[in-house]
Amino acid sequence: MPDVYATIASADEAVQERLAEVLELRAADPQQRAMLETYLEDLAPVGGARVLDLGCGTGAVARTLAALPGVGEVVGIDPSSVFIGQARRLSEGIAGLSFEVGDGRALGLPDGSFDAVVLHTVLCHIPEPERALAEAFRVVRDGGRLAIFDGDYATSTVAAYENDPLQGCAEATIAALVHDPWLARRLRRLVSEAGWRVTGMRSHGYLETTDPGYSMTLVDRGADSLVGAGRLGAEAGEALKSEARRRADADEFFGHIAYVSMIAERPGS
Repeated sequence: MPDVYATIASADEAVQERLAEVLELRAADPQQRAMLETYLEDLAPVGGARVLDLGCGTGAVARTLAALPGVGEVVGIDPSSVFIGQARRLSEGIAGLSFEVGDGRALGLPDGSFDAVVLHTVLCHIPEPERALAEAFRVVRDGGRLAIFDGDYATSTVAAYENDPLQGCAEATIAALVHDPWLARRLRRLVSEAGWRVTGMRSHGYLETTDPGYSMTLVDRGADSLVGAGRLGAEAGEALKSEARRRADADEFFGHIAYVSMIAERPGS
C-alpha cells in the first residue's frame, strides 16, 4: 500500500484533515517533544537565523523553531494546502513565522537565502529524497546547517514474542504511512552525496508500555488496513485490537520505534 504522505497534495481532503489532527497529537507527545528539543539544541541557531522547515505539516516544529532565541524568521513549506491552512491558523500572532504550499524537491526560493534547513520526519515520505537534500543545499548559505530527524521505521514493533500476530498490524501501518522505512540506514550517504558535511548523529528511542497512545494507533490502523485489503476477516481484526488493549490493561504492552537525528553543514566556498 503506498505512503499517503508521499502524494498528500492529491489525497482526499477528509484524509488530509484527519492526518493534520494526527500530526498535532504526535507533536504534543512528551517523548516526541523531548527528541525534538534535543536535536534542535544540536542545531544551535544563532544571530536571528532564517530557518526553512521543509515538509512542515501543520507547523508544530516551525512554531517551536520560532520560539528559539537564536531564530529570527521561520518559513514552512508543505505540499498539502490543508496542512498549510492549519499551520497558518495555529500560528496566528507568532511573529516571524510564515507558511507556503510547495514541493521540497523543487523550491521556488533564491540560492543561499537561509541559514538553516530542518527536515522533521519528512525524508522517509519523499520519493527521490536526494532531490530534497539538493534543494536544501542550494537554498542554504555557505556555512549554513541542516537538521534531519527521521524514524528508522524498519524497527517499529509492538511484538512481545516471535511471530506475534500484533506485529503484522504495525507492519501494515508502516507500509501505508512510510514510503521508505529503511531510509535512516542510508541517511549519512545520501546527505554526504548532496554536498553536506555531516557533523553529528544521534540515536533516539520512542518507547510505550503503559497508556500506549501512538503505538495503539499502529495496531488499529494496521488491523483496519489488513481487513480492508481482504487479508483478515473483520472479526480477526477486532480480535487483534482487543488483544492489544488487554495487554495494555495488564501492563504487558510493548511498543518501540528507533529514531535518528543528524546535523550537517554546507562547506564554505
